[in-house]
Amino acid sequence: MFKRLIIKTSVVWLGLLAVGPVLAEEYVARSKPWQMWLQEPMSPSAEKINDLNVLLLWIEVGIVVFVLALLAYCIIRFREKRNPTPTKTTHNTALEVAWTAIPVLILVAIAVPSLKVLYYTDQTPNAEMTLKVAGNQWYWTYIYPDHGDLEFDSNPIPDDELKPGQPRLLSVDNPVYLPANTNIRLLLSSNDVIHNWAIPSLAVKLDNTPGRVNETWVRINKPGSYYGMCSELCGVYHSFMPIHIKALSRENFKKWVVKAKLEFAANSRSDETLRVAQVEIR
Repeated sequence: MFKRLIIKTSVVWLGLLAVGPVLAEEYVARSKPWQMWLQEPMSPSAEKINDLNVLLLWIEVGIVVFVLALLAYCIIRFREKRNPTPTKTTHNTALEVAWTAIPVLILVAIAVPSLKVLYYTDQTPNAEMTLKVAGNQWYWTYIYPDHGDLEFDSNPIPDDELKPGQPRLLSVDNPVYLPANTNIRLLLSSNDVIHNWAIPSLAVKLDNTPGRVNETWVRINKPGSYYGMCSELCGVYHSFMPIHIKALSRENFKKWVVKAKLEFAANSRSDETLRVAQVEIR
């Protein structure tokens, strides 16, 4: 009896350990109700920008506290009751040098780390793959030049077609799949007006400009779903251009590429068949 109980308990625990990873929720990066801070940084660029933001916040707090203390001192020290006869002093060379030099030093202290982060986020010399992103009114086109020029469009899912767990105004029919822990070069352009491809948790935010190609890069820290949207006013349906990045492990990404080539190749053949049929009808 006791042995059977031990065996049953062991089987239950082994089963839970086996399905545990399957039942575990995947990481989801998106804004939350009443969120008061930046989204959790999930790329090296986002981590550096987050650290810079904290540094700037402390500098701003120091300036505000200093100015408030200075105002309080002036109000108390030079109030009318204590100084019935105001001073006629008009110049103080040391003070004028100080209030000119100190702000310059503060700006230098801000500029140096800011420029470092700016150049770090600009581009990577060690890109392992490239993703092309083209903005359209009003959807995204993704091209994988390193994977047989795999290409597909990504459109928002209407409210009445959303499935449980799919966030409104952020879900798309074809997410862009990318491998995690991989240096990915991003080439952004547009086929009509200026768009902006922005994913806050990855610190990617760059204009898609017609007639030119803008470059940046990303390295996603771990698999999961990362959400963003167009951040440039591009027309009446600007608010309906969501971005959904599905980050996979390298092995799973390779499997997805094989599957996607077959899926989107079939779609392309269907589109071509439809075009031929339309020509024949005409």
